[in-house]
Amino acid sequence: MSTENPQPLWQPDPQRIARSQVTRFQAWAAEHHGAPADGGYEALHRWSVDELEPFWEAVTQWFDVRFSTPYARVLGDRSMPGAEWFPGATLNYAEHALRAAATRADEPALLYVDETHEPRPVTWSELRREVGSLAAELRALGLRSGDRVSGYLPNIPQAVVALLATAAVGAVWTSCAPDFGARSVLDRFQQVEPVVLFTVDGYRYGGKEHDRRETVAELRRELPSLRAVVHIPLLGTEAPEGALEWDALTSADTDPVFEQVPFAHPLWVLYSSGTTGLPKAIVQSQGGILVEHLKQLGLHCDLGPEDRFFWYTSTGWMMWNFLVSGLLTGTTVVLYDGSPGYPDTGAQWRVAERTGATLYGTSAAYVMACRKADVHPGRDFDLSRVQCVATTGSPLPPDGFRWLHDEVREDLWIASVSGGTDVCSCFAGAVPTLPVHIGELQAPSLGTDLQSWDPSGQPLIDEVGELVVTNPMPSMPIRFWNDPDGSRYHDSYFDTYPGVWRHGDWITVTSRGSVVIHGRSDSTLNRQGVRMGSADIYEAVERLPEIKESLVIGIEQPDGGYWMPLFVQLAPGAVLDQALLDRIKATIRENLSPRHIPDEVIEVPGVPHTLTGKRIEVPVKRLLQGTPLEKAVNPGSIDNLELLHFYEDLARKRA
Repeated sequence: MSTENPQPLWQPDPQRIARSQVTRFQAWAAEHHGAPADGGYEALHRWSVDELEPFWEAVTQWFDVRFSTPYARVLGDRSMPGAEWFPGATLNYAEHALRAAATRADEPALLYVDETHEPRPVTWSELRREVGSLAAELRALGLRSGDRVSGYLPNIPQAVVALLATAAVGAVWTSCAPDFGARSVLDRFQQVEPVVLFTVDGYRYGGKEHDRRETVAELRRELPSLRAVVHIPLLGTEAPEGALEWDALTSADTDPVFEQVPFAHPLWVLYSSGTTGLPKAIVQSQGGILVEHLKQLGLHCDLGPEDRFFWYTSTGWMMWNFLVSGLLTGTTVVLYDGSPGYPDTGAQWRVAERTGATLYGTSAAYVMACRKADVHPGRDFDLSRVQCVATTGSPLPPDGFRWLHDEVREDLWIASVSGGTDVCSCFAGAVPTLPVHIGELQAPSLGTDLQSWDPSGQPLIDEVGELVVTNPMPSMPIRFWNDPDGSRYHDSYFDTYPGVWRHGDWITVTSRGSVVIHGRSDSTLNRQGVRMGSADIYEAVERLPEIKESLVIGIEQPDGGYWMPLFVQLAPGAVLDQALLDRIKATIRENLSPRHIPDEVIEVPGVPHTLTGKRIEVPVKRLLQGTPLEKAVNPGSIDNLELLHFYEDLARKRA
């Protein structure tokens, strides 16, 4: 693995390395906290995981975190789960997110873009004033610290205002995108019992208006905990009976009052995809998210006041929360509400151009779709301000790296990153001072002791193993909601290696220190002892122009055998004839391994995904093993439930 790509695709120049925030942080931390002055990122990373307390204290000082009461120590208890960070400290996330209003009042905090692709600014002073007005109104409604506030909202400025006002009060935010159906939303919101619901009347996507008033009415009926509903007329309709008007709550000229809360006070609830049961309601803390995101956005993404930060996301995905945290570094945050491919596949590049984005984040799937659609971003758009293109959601295939390098700009920092909703951050990915090798994430993140382990808990180098994190991170969940004894939290991450976080991904840590992600370990293909991630299969097969999308499953048979079907959704006009079958098998044999040639290639009407766009491998595997549909998958978590009936019928025929 470590010798496959001896020459980097990209290397930062000495000036870029010198001016990056992580370089300046290292020199300062060497002077004030005993960090190594020499040895570059590798030495800094080793210090950050060996000396957790000085490292995280240095992060809080470098970014001037304001503790209204001081902490007794950095790490009161380091055991996992249950690590105790900065005991005694109080602070407020929203206060830090709005600090730039003091010095840059009239500059844009947000740039809002809809499908017209015309950016509309919200200044720092406007954002601060609206947050102040809304927080005061929420308090007047009786909202108190610890109460839950929910948003059924698209990626619009009002969602950011509502999140920050909630955090200012010390209440707990949670959100879903309005393309989620009522059942999916209720599976999430009913767990946390919100007292306030922010809603839109509908949203625009793909050039069409989608009315959501009936869904909102159902949410109101099925959430008896609600004391107030706030109506945002995105489509221009009247507020329903009993709902409050957004404009009436945000029009006062009021300075925000920031409730000072303990470091571990809940900030928001995020949700796992919930494909096999109720989604896990993951609670993360005000202080933990604040310091983790300052580190990730400031040091790893190298964001500051001169930057513009655009990531294509929806409010139902952790990347939206991560995007909003760009405000912590004084960065202008770009909110795009619309289809990623409307009016054409190049839509996101047009948004990056028109907003002057310096860091543009998207999904690996979008990059590969652009490659297939013969999009030429560097030729057709002015992307001279884009310094970095980052991808997540799934591993970026090697062809994706090459395409970005060739089609955007040769001097482009390509940051493939990997983390999880569970920590709302990255385990590995962007480092502005390191080279980029094709198909590899640059390095593990600071403060994250990321390793690849074999089943007995031994670390592996240049071999595939389980992704584990051996030390606590501040943004790890403080708990799951409605998990009083902590058993569901423990079983999700700590049942395989006691006291060590096992994430459920296969990774390789290379001898050069980079990281390769191979896909989920719970859907890994293991033939004759050779393990391979499904992502490797997809990357190879979906190079073929006839294949729109694919899904591969490995199933252990009762007789000790192993059945590995490959499901393919064909591009329009393509036919699964013998010639295409031969090409699929040859592609896998030549690019991956002869052991991983599928036993069958089966044409399907489509590949099912979670609502956040991930292929659902494990539920399909369970269906094919004979598990009834209602037990194999949570219907509310799937983008197209009809597609699952194909796999259910196939299982019935095979039985």
